[in-house]
Amino acid sequence: MLKKLLKATAVCILASSMFSVTVQADALKGQKIIIKKLKKPCGFTGGVLAKKHTQDEWKSKFESNQLNDEILKICPKAKPLRDKYLKHVYDFLYNYASDSGNVPSC
Repeated sequence: MLKKLLKATAVCILASSMFSVTVQADALKGQKIIIKKLKKPCGFTGGVLAKKHTQDEWKSKFESNQLNDEILKICPKAKPLRDKYLKHVYDFLYNYASDSGNVPSC
């Protein structure tokens, strides 16, 4: 019985650690996209961009397909992002929003 419990615990820990890495990888990819595509035309970092809204506000913009429009409203000199980039950029913006308590490394 104890052996089964230990195996189940190990599987849960392993699965949760893999999930955490995946979520972080998306936010990290979003950060790289922001640095490459938005930092120069916006004139500020992704952390500053993320702090423009709360997590709920970023989520609402993403779910209503208005994320690109909102980014362009904040950074009028930027070009619209490709659809394939938006999920990663959203993950970054959500993870580092004004109410998240997180601060990006760069």
